[in-house]
Amino acid sequence: MCLITAFTLIILGVLLYTAFKLGIINRILYKVDQNTTQHGGELVAKTLKAHNVDFIFTLSGGHISPILCASENEGIRIVDVRHEVNAVFAADAVARLSGKIGVAAVTAGPGLTNTITAVKNAQMAESPILLIGGAAANLLKGRGALQDIDQMSLFKSICKHTASIRYIRDIPITLKKAMHIAQSGTPGPVFVEFPIDSLYPFHLVKREIGIKDDSKSLVQRLISLYLNNYLYSLFAGAFVEHDFNPLKPLIPQANTNEIQKAAELLSKAKKPVILIGSQATLPPTPAGDLIESLQQLNVPCFLGGMARGMLGRNSPIQFRHCRKDALKEADVVILAGTVCDFRLGYGKVLSRKSKIISVNRDKKQLTKNSDIYWKPTLAIQADPSSFVVELAKALKGFSGSQDWIEQLRAKDDAKEDANRKKALESTEIHLNPMKVLQTLDKILPDNAILVADGGDFVATAAYLMRPPAFGSWLDPGAFGTLGVGGGFALGAKLVRPESEVWIIYGDGSCGYSIAEIDTFTRHELPILSIVGNDAGWTQIARDQVVFFGSTVACELAVFFF
Repeated sequence: MCLITAFTLIILGVLLYTAFKLGIINRILYKVDQNTTQHGGELVAKTLKAHNVDFIFTLSGGHISPILCASENEGIRIVDVRHEVNAVFAADAVARLSGKIGVAAVTAGPGLTNTITAVKNAQMAESPILLIGGAAANLLKGRGALQDIDQMSLFKSICKHTASIRYIRDIPITLKKAMHIAQSGTPGPVFVEFPIDSLYPFHLVKREIGIKDDSKSLVQRLISLYLNNYLYSLFAGAFVEHDFNPLKPLIPQANTNEIQKAAELLSKAKKPVILIGSQATLPPTPAGDLIESLQQLNVPCFLGGMARGMLGRNSPIQFRHCRKDALKEADVVILAGTVCDFRLGYGKVLSRKSKIISVNRDKKQLTKNSDIYWKPTLAIQADPSSFVVELAKALKGFSGSQDWIEQLRAKDDAKEDANRKKALESTEIHLNPMKVLQTLDKILPDNAILVADGGDFVATAAYLMRPPAFGSWLDPGAFGTLGVGGGFALGAKLVRPESEVWIIYGDGSCGYSIAEIDTFTRHELPILSIVGNDAGWTQIARDQVVFFGSTVACELAVFFF
C-alpha cells in the first residue's frame, strides 16, 4: 500500500513538474486576452520610468522597437547614436553625473557585440549601467534565426548580472533585480536580454510563430498544440498588476569600531594624506557633505578620476604635482576609493613606514597588490565617501598640520611655475600644446565639463588643467579606453544642459566617435571639441622610436578639422 502511495506521489510530482515547465499551470491560473494590443515593451518602459530613468541611448533595430516606442510614450527621452558603443558610453556618463542608473538599448547580434568595449570600460570604472539587448525568439534560438548568437556567454564575464526573459510577466521583476544589483555594493553594468517575442503584441507573435488553427494531420496538430502552449505560456499573467517600484541598493558601510580605529590613527598623524578616487563620488553621500568633511579635516588631498575638480580650482588642501613626495613622507595615508593598480605604481609609491587606511566597496580592490608592495594597517570594505563623512564627525576639533600643508604647497607651486615657463617656450611651426591647454583652462566657466579622450594631448591636459567643480572631469578610468569622447559628451550635456561641455581629443582618438557630431546636431546639443592635431599616435611613438627606431603604424595624415 505504501509503495503504491509513493509511486502515485512520484507520478503526480512528475506530472506537476512537467505541467509547470510547459507553462500549463500558468495557462490555468492566468487568462490570456488574445485581442489585447499591450506588449512587453510597455512593461519595460513602465519599469524604467518608475526607476526615474530620463534617457535611453540606442541605435534602432527591429528587436527593440517596442521598448523604444513605449518608453517615448512614457516620457523617457530616446537618444539615437551612430554607433552602439557610444550608446553605452553615454549611459556611463549619465550614471556618473546623475547618480542614477544609465540605460542603453541595442539590437541583437552585432548591435550587442558593438557595445562590449564600453561595457567592459563601465565595469572597470564601476559605473552602474543597464544594457538592454534584443535577441531571437526563445523558440528559435540555435535554429539559425537572424542575428542569433549566444549573447549571454559574451556578457557574463563583464557584467555583474545577466538575465534573459522567458515569460513576459517576468519583465518587471527581472529589470528591478538587475538595476538593484547594478547599483548595490560595487556598482557595475548589468545585461538583460529580450527575445523578440517577449516584446511584441499577441497577434503579431502568433502570426510570426505560424500557428495553423486548421491543422489536419496528427503531426501538424501536435505541432500546433506545442506552439499554442508556448504562445499562451509566454503571455500568461503578462499584464496583471505589477509592482514597478525600485529596490533600495545595498551599500556597505563602515562600522563604529572601524571608524574609531581610523580616527585614532589620523588623530596622531603629523603628515597625513588622503587620496580620493572615483568611487568616493558615488551615491548615496551628497558631494557637498564629502567636500565639507574634507575641508574640516584639513588634510592634504590628491584627487583622481571622477574626483578631479571636487574641491574646485584653488582649494588650499588640494595638491596636484607632488604626490610622490607627499607619499614618501606621509605617516598616515587614507586610500578613499583609490586602488593600488598601475596608477599608483601597484603600491610601490607607498612608504613602508606609513600607516595605510584603505577604504573600498570592493573586497579585491581594497587590498590589490598588498601581497607584494604594501600592507594596509586598516582595511575597511565600505563606501569611501560615507566613511570620510563619519570620520570627520568622529574627529570634531581635529585639523591637519598647517606646516605640512605649506611644505607641500611650496613644492606644488614650484612645479606650477615650471609648467608656466614651459608654456611660454616658442615653437617653430605649431602651437605649444601646454600654452593652448593653459589658455583653455583660464577661460573655462565654473560649470564646464571636460571629457578626456586621447593619449599624449589628453595626458598633458590631465596634468595641467584644473577642473572647476565636482563632476567636471570625465575620463575612461582604469581601462584607458580610447573613443569615449562622443558618448561621454552626449550623456554629460543631457544631464547638465546648462554646462559648457568640452571634449579634449587627440587626433587619433577623435576618429572613433567623430560621427557623433551628427547626433549632437540632430538632438540640438551644443558641444565643443579641441583636438591635439599632431598627425600621429605620439604617446606610442615617443617610446617606440627610442626602443626600435621606427614610427611604423604611429603616423597619421595631416588633417585640418
